[in-house]
Amino acid sequence: MGLQFGKTGIVGWLVLSAAIAFAHNHHALNGTWILVPSESNFAGGHEFQNGTITINDREGNIDVSRNFTYEDGGHRMVTYEFGADGPENATVREGKEMKTKARWEGDVLKVTTLQDGLTTVERFSLTPSGNLMLVVDRAGMGPLTLIFRRAG
Repeated sequence: MGLQFGKTGIVGWLVLSAAIAFAHNHHALNGTWILVPSESNFAGGHEFQNGTITINDREGNIDVSRNFTYEDGGHRMVTYEFGADGPENATVREGKEMKTKARWEGDVLKVTTLQDGLTTVERFSLTPSGNLMLVVDRAGMGPLTLIFRRAG
C-alpha cells in the first residue's frame, strides 16, 4: 500500500518543502564575493576599482561585511560591516548612528539602512549565471547595480 495523506498532511508537506527550498537559496548567498567592475553599473557615481562582500546567514542571524576601494584623488578605502538578525540594529560608524535591518523577501536578502535621515535599500540576489547581484537604491540618486563572482 502507498502512503496516504489527508489535506492537512499534503499542505504540511508543501509548506515544509517550500521552507527547505527557501533556506537552501538563502544559504547560497553565504561566502565571500568579489566585485566585477566591468559588469557593474555605478549610476554615474564613484566607480569602485575592487571590492568584496561577505555574507553569512546562519540560523536567521545575518552578517554582511563590505570592503570597497575607489579613486577619490587618491585611493580611498571604504569598509563597513554590520550584523542583523531581523530586529533593527543601531551601529555608530564614523561618529554617526546608522540603523540597519535585514530580512528575506523570497530569495532576495533586503537590507534597509537609515543614516542621517536618508534611507538606503540594498537587495542581494543570485543571477541566473550564479553571480551575486547587489542593487542599491539611495535617496536622490539612481540605483547602483553591482555584480560579484564567488571568491575562490
